[in-house]
Amino acid sequence: MNIKNNKAATVIGAGIVGLATARTLIQQGYSVTVYERHPKATGASVRNFGMVWPVGQPEGIAYECAIRSRDVWKAIGTAAKMWHEQVGSLHVAYHPLELAVLEQYAAQYGHTRDCAMLTPDQVLSKSPAVNPAGLLGGLWSADEVIVDPREASAKVAGYLEEQHGVTFRWNTNISRINGTTVWTGDGTFHEADLVAVCSGADFETLYPELYAASPITKCKLQMMRLVAQPGAWRIGPALCGGLSLLHYGSFLATPASAALRQWVEQEMAEYLRWGIHVMASQQGSGELTIGDSHEYGLAPDPFDRQFINDMVMDYLKTFTRFKDYRLTQSWNGVYAKMTNGSNHLLAQPEEGVFVLNALGGAGMTLSFGLSEHVFGS
Repeated sequence: MNIKNNKAATVIGAGIVGLATARTLIQQGYSVTVYERHPKATGASVRNFGMVWPVGQPEGIAYECAIRSRDVWKAIGTAAKMWHEQVGSLHVAYHPLELAVLEQYAAQYGHTRDCAMLTPDQVLSKSPAVNPAGLLGGLWSADEVIVDPREASAKVAGYLEEQHGVTFRWNTNISRINGTTVWTGDGTFHEADLVAVCSGADFETLYPELYAASPITKCKLQMMRLVAQPGAWRIGPALCGGLSLLHYGSFLATPASAALRQWVEQEMAEYLRWGIHVMASQQGSGELTIGDSHEYGLAPDPFDRQFINDMVMDYLKTFTRFKDYRLTQSWNGVYAKMTNGSNHLLAQPEEGVFVLNALGGAGMTLSFGLSEHVFGS
């Protein structure tokens, strides 16, 4: 993309995609104003695991963007005094087909990624929270970083405002766009040289025709948070059960994933029906974030299903041994997702206007690297 210096840019949405885009545009010489209709980010950017997850990305641009995002998160985390930790990840296997997928992953990616297969004893030395009963082994990846999504968006916004001069207009809804002029809800208008629409699943209200014509849907996920573990006990890496191997593109690229899916379809069909795969991350507070499920459709049911949370918890207990499983909160989130296999939507509905959206639940992982890929050259 041809970026011109000494120009003004408008970014719509202060979720992680909008913040990453604002950062890139500032680096490209723009003065940037971010408009957010709420007093703070309240959407998918604050309703997730806080996982920056290169391990799940297939080879190529996606993985490169994930690693770049990981590095940016670490740099901003330090500069903004935001809790973050590169804890890595453990995918654990209790069935031979799960183990086969992990072994093939290590063989396929081990020469380019910091990952390795571990024996059961090695897995248990990495994390005291893994269930030893029936454990066959695991895949260790050192790349993954955890942030607390509930503070991260606000901290990044503060960092961009204080250290890079980004202007934020909170509680300001954008009602329409005409060229590179945007109108706010009070009827005033603001002109810029570039407009980036990064408003999550809600961009349909600004460009309904584009939204309707795009291969896009919405995904509702259910998640939970467990109490802080007693005695400052830490689980170590983020933990993932075998169902996660059927969710991420890097694992689906292994030949053994087809046989694993067939087995899961026979033995755990309800988990596939509701898109459930189970992971756990630990925040600096000691609390554990767990989930999740995936329900697709243009108008997701707003109500949580208790049986889904029960299924997540039941499966979680097959591969973990936490000190305290008490629930402190549950919620759902909605994000936009492409249906054609792409990991994002990039569209230009008007001259100077760009829609960057539909990162499909990988916003924390891809946004910083993807925004540089899109707007940084």
